[in-house]
Amino acid sequence: MVEEAVFGISNKGFGKLPWRWLIISKDMMVNEGIRAREVRLIDQNGEQLGIKTKQEALEIAARVNLDLVVVAANAKPPVCKIMDHGKFRFEQQKKEKEARKNQKIINVKEVRLSPTIDEHDFNTKLRNAIKFLEKGDKVKASIRFKGRAITHKEIGQRVLDRFSAACAEVSTVESAPKMDGRSMFLMLAPKNEK
Repeated sequence: MVEEAVFGISNKGFGKLPWRWLIISKDMMVNEGIRAREVRLIDQNGEQLGIKTKQEALEIAARVNLDLVVVAANAKPPVCKIMDHGKFRFEQQKKEKEARKNQKIINVKEVRLSPTIDEHDFNTKLRNAIKFLEKGDKVKASIRFKGRAITHKEIGQRVLDRFSAACAEVSTVESAPKMDGRSMFLMLAPKNEK
């Protein structure tokens, strides 16, 4: 059999049940994976059939060649619906994909400065940061203190303050300059355009 060769399962002893009844998903309770003794059953057309035993519900689902899926596990008794589980999962995945497509992903770009940065280098880093902010990314401006430069943290503080003031038109300061080991950093977020 194809199922046996591909999935390593056998349909022997299960009567006329299709092979998809044997492969159940782990995130939802389906068919034989349902643990409740009694379930409130809804048929494929959305009509309530009342409270049935699990075995009766499975037989009704098998007659129409569909799956028995738990839709409300916390209800007393659990609510099950007769539906095509594969089609249901496909629809769910489509909705999730659409939701992911519509969400905005914000990246954090880093701009490295030094306490003794020259004017031209500062302007180049500033242009790059403004470009990142206009695209909608956050910018982390950091200064790494080397050697004895760590004793003059106020110089790094002034450079970061000047940098945040120059970016003020397109950004807001998300976190003020603060030390982290031998580095001082500042987070800038793009201004909301509403």
